[in-house]
Amino acid sequence: MEKQSTAAAGKRQARVLVVDDVAAVRKSISLTLTSAGYEVVTAEDGEQAIRLLQESDGSPTVDAILCDLRMPKINGAEAIACFRREYSSVPVVVLTAYPDVELAVFLMRQGVLDFLVKPVLHDELLTVVKRAVAQNAMRKDPVTS
Repeated sequence: MEKQSTAAAGKRQARVLVVDDVAAVRKSISLTLTSAGYEVVTAEDGEQAIRLLQESDGSPTVDAILCDLRMPKINGAEAIACFRREYSSVPVVVLTAYPDVELAVFLMRQGVLDFLVKPVLHDELLTVVKRAVAQNAMRKDPVTS
């Protein structure tokens, strides 16, 4: 398969970690993001996602994280707490099939960028991921006067 990229020459394409225990959801989101020019890494639960990030030698190798809440082993809320603690510069977006306003408010206060309800519309997904990646880029390359 040929990689598509919307990045300018000389720049790597933005990399997004998709964490969801449902293979069909991971595949659907991955296809949407790769067709928009993103590189996608997937994990089937919070434990695998944390392990992937830990293998990066302390420097996150992703520009944004999309994470489901209800998963086996380490659930999304626990994984998100780890992401915010260990990789606070990486924007996290919550994916869930179970909308809960109180939980959404709590997670947003913990630093989550956005809260998407599945099934996620393609345009909404791309808009949120674009914003997350842009936020991450601004943290990495602050504009100096």
